[in-house]
Amino acid sequence: MENGKTENGDSHPLPQWKDKVVDLLYWRDVKTSGVVFGASLSLLLSLTLCSIVSVISYIGLALLSVTICFRIYKGILQAIQKSDEGHPFKFYLDQDVSLSEATVHKYSDCALARFNKTVTELRCLFLVEDLVDSLKFAVLMWILTYVGALFNGLTLLIIGLIGMFSCPIVYEKYKVQIDHYVGLVNKQVKDIIAAVQAKVPGLKRVKAE
Repeated sequence: MENGKTENGDSHPLPQWKDKVVDLLYWRDVKTSGVVFGASLSLLLSLTLCSIVSVISYIGLALLSVTICFRIYKGILQAIQKSDEGHPFKFYLDQDVSLSEATVHKYSDCALARFNKTVTELRCLFLVEDLVDSLKFAVLMWILTYVGALFNGLTLLIIGLIGMFSCPIVYEKYKVQIDHYVGLVNKQVKDIIAAVQAKVPGLKRVKAE
């Protein structure tokens, strides 16, 4: 596979979606990024106040109210003007919104590959293929127990969404300074891990035979 294309010559879906996501998170199109960020944040905030069933119902009612009112308005306007414009949403109704089998296979193959990779990595961590990596994972799980005690899932999603739409643009603006300090932190962490591995017997990176 070269240049994001599959063996049959079709474009691989992941590079296309990655480019779109990057453009979205880096606010290349301010209007589009603003709409997506505002809509996503409003949805998550709504879920903190109402159940997901209520939120979906309210969104559906709001959309139906807009489309029904617009349909009636255009119908009355056409009757008064005696025009023959037809259905106001005809262009969208004629659009093909069905997914082709090829598209479904592409995305399902990508999802399956990611799933298999994740399962393999989790197996290595839980079965201690690498002792150091498993210990790091254990520390992460321990930290997450405290995070879970302070925040619920929706709060973490809201914080994550805000971070997704703010951190990339901040990093792009202050890339040199951030890379400098991150490099210093990484060096300190590596030095600490090396010192611990040297002092604690059996903690060296030994793979399971």
